[in-house]
Amino acid sequence: MTRKACYGDWTGLGPVANLAPEKARHKPQKRCRDNLWYSGESAVKLHQLQALLAVAEGGGIRAAARILGLSQAAVTRALRELEEEQGLALLVRHTGGARLTPAGKVLLPHASQIASQLQRAQHELAQLRGATPARLCVGVTPWLGQTLLAPTLRAFRLALPSVQLEIYEGLQAVSLPLLRSGLMHLALGPASTLPAQEFVHQPLVRYRMQVLASCGHPRGTARSLGELLEEDWVMNFGPSGPAPLVQQLFERHGWSIAAGRIVGAQSSAMLSSLIVDAGMLGYSPEPMLLCAPLRGRAQALDLVEPLEEAQVSVIHLRDQPLDAAALCFVQCLQDSLKACGRSRSPEQRQLAGMLELFF
Repeated sequence: MTRKACYGDWTGLGPVANLAPEKARHKPQKRCRDNLWYSGESAVKLHQLQALLAVAEGGGIRAAARILGLSQAAVTRALRELEEEQGLALLVRHTGGARLTPAGKVLLPHASQIASQLQRAQHELAQLRGATPARLCVGVTPWLGQTLLAPTLRAFRLALPSVQLEIYEGLQAVSLPLLRSGLMHLALGPASTLPAQEFVHQPLVRYRMQVLASCGHPRGTARSLGELLEEDWVMNFGPSGPAPLVQQLFERHGWSIAAGRIVGAQSSAMLSSLIVDAGMLGYSPEPMLLCAPLRGRAQALDLVEPLEEAQVSVIHLRDQPLDAAALCFVQCLQDSLKACGRSRSPEQRQLAGMLELFF
């Protein structure tokens, strides 16, 4: 069974994972040897950290075993050994699965960093061998996913049919933790608020932001944001909360809006539904008007205040360069974007009119 790359490759551990490093436990220095991490009085084995990561992701032993392609007994044994060696309970078992204790939560980011570094090493060595990566995980911003993902995937599958592809809806709240953990290789989305010391981004396309309302909305003929301050709004915002969007949309034009008027939606489907079905106003990329369920059921308001432009960028960790599969995916997407203006589809040509390409 194929094992997820984010936890490293178990096949290289062999009998080493079952060694009992009694002498090493008494050495105070930190070092890594034979897949064992020594620190003070205890040794942490790589397969134990992989088991902890899998439980944190899956929410239980059974799900962790499925993620890793191992038996539940093997996962349980690895976790029990880890707890005994550390002298701390790392998990609380319950009928629905398992959750991390405070000690487990302390260890988790370190385990994630170690597994991520192992994955990067495997990728770099594979590139030196000229091997095609076995897996690619991509986060795609919602409007791009609904308009151009299909032709991009068709081209990618023709080019690299053996690569296992995993796609996430690339909202920042979803993509950033996955990028940091090494599970996601690249994200396609806004990058203006990302820390430059951590992420690299290459601008791909520019588009306009718009205030959206359902067709026939009572405020559908409003000409100023000042007429919309008593309406309910739905927005998608990142980890920093709604403040940057509120400043971008209202405060820079001299308007203020009550915090209770803004609903945060970390799903494009929920956001769109609240616009067309609940009568809320939205602040979204203009291409969302071409996506279901907004297509034909929502409109952009013609306001006197100039609204922001935004960009979709190719985003990845600074210390994790794009591999051959990721570069191929980006090239396929660029080809799909360039083809929009030549398409026979009115919607594709309409999309092309909303975009400015950077390549």
